[in-house]
Amino acid sequence: MSNLRYDRHISLPQVGLDGQRKLNESSVLCIGAGGLGSPILMYLAAAGIGRIGIVDFDEVDLSNLQRQILHSEDEVGSKKVQSAKHRLQQLNSEVEIETYEEMLTAQNAKSIIEGWDLVIDGTDNLPTRYLVDDCCRLLGKPWVYGSIYRFEGQVSVFNYNNGPCYRDLFPTPPPPNSVPSCAEGGVLGILPGVIGSIQATEAIKMILGIGDVLSGRLLIYNSLEMSFRLLNFKKDEEMKKPSNLEESGKLFEEFCIIPKVETESVNTQSAGTQDMMFKRIDADEFIDKRENGWNPFFLDVRSEKEYSSARITTIDKQIEHLQILSIKDELPKDREIVIHCHSGMRSQLACMLLIENGFDADKLYNLEGGIVAYSQLKPEEIE
Repeated sequence: MSNLRYDRHISLPQVGLDGQRKLNESSVLCIGAGGLGSPILMYLAAAGIGRIGIVDFDEVDLSNLQRQILHSEDEVGSKKVQSAKHRLQQLNSEVEIETYEEMLTAQNAKSIIEGWDLVIDGTDNLPTRYLVDDCCRLLGKPWVYGSIYRFEGQVSVFNYNNGPCYRDLFPTPPPPNSVPSCAEGGVLGILPGVIGSIQATEAIKMILGIGDVLSGRLLIYNSLEMSFRLLNFKKDEEMKKPSNLEESGKLFEEFCIIPKVETESVNTQSAGTQDMMFKRIDADEFIDKRENGWNPFFLDVRSEKEYSSARITTIDKQIEHLQILSIKDELPKDREIVIHCHSGMRSQLACMLLIENGFDADKLYNLEGGIVAYSQLKPEEIE
């Protein structure tokens, strides 16, 4: 270990020589070498993480270079793991780099993940997220979550010191093919640099045992507002640790193999949410209850562009999910409120923001599957 290389770390009272040795002796697996993986891997290597693993099956494409700063024009067409390894070795030859030129699946996840101290998900891929969560719970390993979409990003830490997992925050996946990718929805090029750097920061804090780790807290970053919000969530003590990765394997097949959109009925009271979060209702139950006299306030938290393109005719109000607090005084306190977005993910965050600001969780419902699920049952109500 070169003390001169890490002098600015060693000078920190919270790190010192012993802390730098911890970094040099640690191992971190990064799943994905793209937009999020680029800053994650660069800063982990620069920090002197002793052993770094990279999982990615993709090739470098010219369209990647707007945000994937790990790669260059010379590497277009080459495998991302090889391009990443070459760049990281240029940055820090003391770091050991291991590569897995394959997709993480339910079949190989356990064998890949079990040999590492902690995991960072840099894929921004929904089925991979649930797979990583299930596998890390099975193996008792912490992992750092990051997500980006357009101008917004999120970060949290799961399974840290037996803390909350991803399924505590998002128990129910949205319908397959209902969540747009970065290619479909677009992403501000610098956004993964911000989110990936925060992910790397959380990993280094865990290794060093310093600071307040984002366990049980979801950090939401809005680049247009230049704002950060923190949402708290709890662990479901009754949620069982997975005995295998069969459920994640089925989820992978639904998202990655089956091309059509299919939805399943979702229990209104999903595990882990009754005591501290909102209720959940699927489209079928929601429609049935309303046809039998239920009259909740119906709120659309998609963007104005999405709303103008297609909307449910019975909606009471539209506001983007991160702007929901701007209308909190307009929302009824004496009625139940059902919130929907495209697939059910942004509406969950909107519910959490309202609860954090005094709304009764028992009166808030997230419409599972969002307008995607609703439109399959009531296409005549979409305009």
